[in-house]
Amino acid sequence: MLSGGMDSSTLLHYVKGRLAVASVHALSFDYGQKHSRELEAAAWQAENAGVERHEVIDVSFIKELVARGSALTDERVEVPRLACLGSEQRRQPPTYVPNRNMILLSLAAAYAESHGLCDLFYGAQAQDEYGYWDCTRKFLDGINKVLSLNRRQPVTVHAPFIGMRKAEVLKLGLELGVDFGRTWSCYRGGARPCDACPTCVERAKAFRELAVGDPLAAADAV
Repeated sequence: MLSGGMDSSTLLHYVKGRLAVASVHALSFDYGQKHSRELEAAAWQAENAGVERHEVIDVSFIKELVARGSALTDERVEVPRLACLGSEQRRQPPTYVPNRNMILLSLAAAYAESHGLCDLFYGAQAQDEYGYWDCTRKFLDGINKVLSLNRRQPVTVHAPFIGMRKAEVLKLGLELGVDFGRTWSCYRGGARPCDACPTCVERAKAFRELAVGDPLAAADAV
């Protein structure tokens, strides 16, 4: 599953490079997200990594399905600044999309099964500043228990970064040669990163921790 963000782009190169999987199918999803620019980044990463197939799945109905449930899909709800969120909100911030990962993983598992594939990877990681319940080990274990009920070809979901902090994922990505200038993180979906939404703050923190410049920030400065 390739969103075009830092984590999934690193995951793609990890599967292709570190795990040496020769034949990789990359799936991206258009679910009506404000930051649809990430799909452009996903297409670039897929081509750069030499995947066998890259599919962008139109599930934009999710935007209407969750309606007022998420700041990522509702134009009437502003994506918040992380600094404005209290500790309770950070446990599951307004940028959470109801059941997004369960929906997308189910669709990806259906795709995998129909193509004779048994391993599905997604880039869940342990966020430093905020959290989503569908990026946890408990969620991963639960969805694998359900998928294991398949009587013919069960698909296993892997999340190798689920216990890693953003800086650790970034470090791995740099080792794998990921071009982070060709990823997109900002939830607001503007022409440049907002530097204030939850994912922008966490991205910046990771680059600072490794004392590495963010190529997106450098490009904006130019």
